[in-house]
Amino acid sequence: MVVRVLAGLLALIGLVAAILYFGIVHADLRITAGPPGSAMQRLVAALVAANAKVHPRVRLSPVEEDSLAASARALEEGRVDLAVIRSDLAPPRNAQTIAILRRDVVALLLPPHSPVDGLGRLAGRTVAIPEGPAQADNARILDTLLGYVDVPATSVGRIVLPVAEIGRAVHEKRAAAVLAVGPIGPGTALDAVAALAKAERGAPTLLAIDEAEAIGKRFPGFESIEVPAGAFRGRPEVPDDSVTSVAVTYRLVASRSMPDLLAAAIARSVFTMKPMLLAATPLASQIEAPDTDDKNPVLPIHPGVIAYLGSGDQSFFDASENYLYVGGIVLSVAGSALAILAERWQRRRSARDRKLLRRLIAIAEAAETAGATELDALDRELHALTAAALALHAEGRVRSDQWAVVAAAGAHARRAIAGRRTAQARAARAPTGTVL
Repeated sequence: MVVRVLAGLLALIGLVAAILYFGIVHADLRITAGPPGSAMQRLVAALVAANAKVHPRVRLSPVEEDSLAASARALEEGRVDLAVIRSDLAPPRNAQTIAILRRDVVALLLPPHSPVDGLGRLAGRTVAIPEGPAQADNARILDTLLGYVDVPATSVGRIVLPVAEIGRAVHEKRAAAVLAVGPIGPGTALDAVAALAKAERGAPTLLAIDEAEAIGKRFPGFESIEVPAGAFRGRPEVPDDSVTSVAVTYRLVASRSMPDLLAAAIARSVFTMKPMLLAATPLASQIEAPDTDDKNPVLPIHPGVIAYLGSGDQSFFDASENYLYVGGIVLSVAGSALAILAERWQRRRSARDRKLLRRLIAIAEAAETAGATELDALDRELHALTAAALALHAEGRVRSDQWAVVAAAGAHARRAIAGRRTAQARAARAPTGTVL
């Protein structure tokens, strides 16, 4: 009975595990989509679409925010589960890095033969900033750089223009430089170089920021970057040699309260979907894993991502799915196997009981014609069988209805032996020649 109950329980557990695996969506997460109309918004949209195909158990729902600062606040206030932020802006206090989505160079572009050879030489001049969703944030970058070299921000003028008009503004001396923040590759910086080169009929130059490493130490949201020759233009090359500048990173971040398994699953989705995302936007080429060896990261890396990056290709989240699925199968098989074994055990026990019954009946039949010696042997065998049956009954290995049948057969055999002994005793006492 116990074996049957255990078998049924295991089968039920297996069924529940299978239902959990196939029927439950593991997570439905809200993610900020970046400023409307931005390249980052397109990347997040591609990420959401690709994730729906390759990892439907982690569903992403985009939430539109007006700015990167608003995205950070949304995560800090718990209105979203994931956010896209930029490293130079105030990060959410509860944020931890899942992935680096993009690295943007802070490119200070100068027309040919410009007298500006350092950040300090921008004082008294005007800088053109390309129009776009992050124009206000980019203007603050300029303030930070000027402040580092003790140039008052108010001493440098700014004009915000569409990229197509940037070159003409510089050519007409309305601006002495262009501040373009964008990736190495297609983006704002590349477009600004093209516009400046067309207007000036010559290759612009990229101002070297030799203080980049020190700036990064004072302002952790910035990092030093070496811009290779030809990064923004192939012929003539812009820059014409490798140039040191500063960069900022766009990061996908999650709240520190997000479970490790879930953070690992998101990281794995982002990194493995990179080829799919490239088909939607070339910016996906810059997606990279955060550096787990960095002792002073801009933002701490989520522990689940660290575990995933250290464990290889399969995330703990996917492993847990596999364990649940395989475990369900194993439990179901174990339950079925136990049920079969219980049935076989029941048959063996029934066969044992039938064998006992047949022997008790055989003893009763043999007693009817047995001699004194044979009768003694049958009596000893009956005693042994009765003792064995009583032991099984005491251990609960014989059901009540079965015990009643065995007890009746034993009593029948005992009466048969007793009756034969009585008949033999009468025969021994009768006079010779008397017919009984």
